[in-house]
Amino acid sequence: MEPQPRFRLDATTLDAPDAHELAQFYQGLLGWPIRKEEPGWVEIAPPDGGAGLSFQTEPLFTRPQWPSTRSEQQMMMHLDIEVNDLSSAVEHALVLGAKVMDFQPQDDVRVLCDPAGHPFCLFVRTGPSA
Repeated sequence: MEPQPRFRLDATTLDAPDAHELAQFYQGLLGWPIRKEEPGWVEIAPPDGGAGLSFQTEPLFTRPQWPSTRSEQQMMMHLDIEVNDLSSAVEHALVLGAKVMDFQPQDDVRVLCDPAGHPFCLFVRTGPSA
């Protein structure tokens, strides 16, 4: 029996009308440098290594709807981003171009959307693993 091949998640890719604009937003939010850049494609990653985020220009991109409805483009995934101070993190994201979503399902998490409309959550880790 052959050994299982090695798998390692390298990045999550977000489609957008303009990959460079969305990458700039997440660079400002996360503080990560560009790992690779070419026409219609940008990769950012944490400076200490690990999986990053990639952005791909998609001319037919349709903004997802949050919360989901049957008649509109549904969210396919979202990013959970841990922060150390929820209110200041939300303010920082807003300055960069994020929008706080009207529907907030949890008191200790803030759902926002990036400039392309992808929902993402900001939260402060609590409990024993904090």
